[in-house]
Amino acid sequence: MTLDEVAALGRAIDGEVAKAVVDQSPTVRLLLVALLSGGHVLLEGPPGTAKTLLAQSFARTLGLDFGRIQFTPDLMPGDIVGANLFNFQTSAFALTKGPVFCELLLADEINRTPPKTQAALLEAMQERAITLDGRTERLSDRFTVVATQNPIEQQGVYPLPEAQLDRFLFKIDIDYPSEAAERAIVGQYGAAGGVPRAAEQGVAQVADAAALAAAIETVRGVGLVEPIIDYVVALVRATRAHGDLASGASPRAASALASAARAAAALDGRDYVIPDDVKALAAPLLRHRLILSPAAEIDGRRVDQVVAELIESVEAPR
Repeated sequence: MTLDEVAALGRAIDGEVAKAVVDQSPTVRLLLVALLSGGHVLLEGPPGTAKTLLAQSFARTLGLDFGRIQFTPDLMPGDIVGANLFNFQTSAFALTKGPVFCELLLADEINRTPPKTQAALLEAMQERAITLDGRTERLSDRFTVVATQNPIEQQGVYPLPEAQLDRFLFKIDIDYPSEAAERAIVGQYGAAGGVPRAAEQGVAQVADAAALAAAIETVRGVGLVEPIIDYVVALVRATRAHGDLASGASPRAASALASAARAAAALDGRDYVIPDDVKALAAPLLRHRLILSPAAEIDGRRVDQVVAELIESVEAPR
């Protein structure tokens, strides 16, 4: 697949998702970047902002095997990964696979379940495999988690630990739509009634497993020159020295930022990364990995503000 074909595929996916989800092109692009660079995504936004429909529509355009888990306080790890159950007909244990055995997993309201259950996803996200009773079961090479959480919940919520947050490539903030977009949503869905479904909105599959594999292989050919590597490292290391941050980003974040920038360049039809690719991805990639200092929190500072300052202060290559 050529770079122009990768860019065309990205536009086609965005166009299909737009049939069901209004005004979310930047989010669709980040989902594509994550998929092409092997990362996972955390969507955070108020209820009713089409996070679930977005994930369903995205999976449909790529022909991905879609799975969904509604996280609740009583959910157990076995409800996610599955369990070995005794079969009385064969007098042997057989693996009953959980919903994690899919290609795109929607982990809905992931912060409503306790850390023990949240951690059931860690190995799947990192290794694309799970271990049950000492036996390793492989997941799809395309396995991707799209998790959602609502920021306004106060009771019955278990914040994700930093170690798990670091497994997500991006944290995407989804806000309420603009007035014009909301009018379009009401016009599209207000008269229909019922639960919105991607298929009913005409969202079509525009790629298959072979096309996706070819696009990923093309991304691997995107160049990363030394000045860009130096810029990524300088930007990430600056997070560890900023006075408003109690904890900065890890080397994993630097590697992820470089990998994601290559995917972004490919979606623009380029075989090389430019500083603007890094800048555009810095906020969604870093916002969940940085912890504000107590003084900064008291002053009402936001992580995105600090990231913007770092982008301005760290000199980019020319």
